[in-house]
Amino acid sequence: MTTIDARPTTDPLLAALGLRPVINVAGSVSRLGGTTLAPEVREAMAAAATSFIPMVELQAWASEAIAEATGAEAGCVASGAAACLFLASAACLARLDPGVMDRLPDTAGIPNEIAVHRAHRNPYDHAIRAAGATFVEFGYLGPANPGTRRWQLEAVLSERTVAVFYPGAVTAGVLPLAEVADIARARGLPVIVDAAEMVPPVSNLRHFIAEGADLVAHSGGKAVGGPAASGFLAGRRDLILSASAQQQDMYVRPASWPGPQGGDSRDALPDPPQQPIGRIAKVGREEIVGLVVALRRYLAADHGARRARWASLGEQIRGAVNGVGGAAAAVFEDHDVAIVEIAVPGGPTAAARVIARLRERDPRVWAGEEFVDQGAIAINVQHLRDDEVEIVIEQLRHALAAG
Repeated sequence: MTTIDARPTTDPLLAALGLRPVINVAGSVSRLGGTTLAPEVREAMAAAATSFIPMVELQAWASEAIAEATGAEAGCVASGAAACLFLASAACLARLDPGVMDRLPDTAGIPNEIAVHRAHRNPYDHAIRAAGATFVEFGYLGPANPGTRRWQLEAVLSERTVAVFYPGAVTAGVLPLAEVADIARARGLPVIVDAAEMVPPVSNLRHFIAEGADLVAHSGGKAVGGPAASGFLAGRRDLILSASAQQQDMYVRPASWPGPQGGDSRDALPDPPQQPIGRIAKVGREEIVGLVVALRRYLAADHGARRARWASLGEQIRGAVNGVGGAAAAVFEDHDVAIVEIAVPGGPTAAARVIARLRERDPRVWAGEEFVDQGAIAINVQHLRDDEVEIVIEQLRHALAAG
């Protein structure tokens, strides 16, 4: 059975600082810090932390690794998937025009519309709008929606359109990504994809570029196993150069400006912009190095063995808690990861009470809340260590039996 990095449930250093870690069965969620870092990732970040490396060179190095992993022309690293979406929006608004970069998020008098299906609106799209873009919606919602037609997207595209936004999660009633990309390409418009939570499977690293997306934002601090404050943007080279330039420190003289990623990138943007809006998406050298090492490690992993391990853990937990306190447990798979859904007698109130009890125990167990409104709790095994399985089972049985 494949194991994951061993670490104490209560680290002495954290205890001395007054901090109490939890056992994570909620998944790769930002509220718990995303993921944990493998030893080689930690070591690479520590090495980067003790050295100075030009950020342009680091981003160029990362671009090659991201391109190799995704099939895109280029890539850059930012402080998370939301930061990558923000930079993607800024890149589509400004392209390689330093004058437009200088005025964002003020888009008065310049094209600033991004088309999006109504079904694709979500709380995370703040990141797209924050750069100065305005959404123009198309399509319909609800059970009466017979499916989106090409003309509905085509009808909202105009001289004010700069891009089309497309979250990667499967959504009923919307145009397929490949068709959206085909429509956008005919108008010379890029497609931005939010793929923050689309890995695993590992194939999704390449899927959206292959389907025609021009910019794809991925989380670095979740399944890929990189630092929590990292994400990577993959896509068209000209747009990546714009995104990269708008993030970097621009206290630089034009004569010494190496371009956004060195080499011939200066040919695309010969005059440096001055501290563009993307500085709020700043990423450190430690995060860039850690992300690239984690990405290469993730690509080399035995994903079949991981999936089998998760399935085995899910069945082990299901069998141990099914029927306790009248609970009904079942296992399903989401993005290759086994999820144990435990329905609790008493509905949403009872499910919320079980989650609260798990958090009050010692050691604390953090379960998923996504099914609480249906009277159930979720146990995601993705980050569960072998030595934590029996602890989780014991804590679950106690919380369920308490009623």
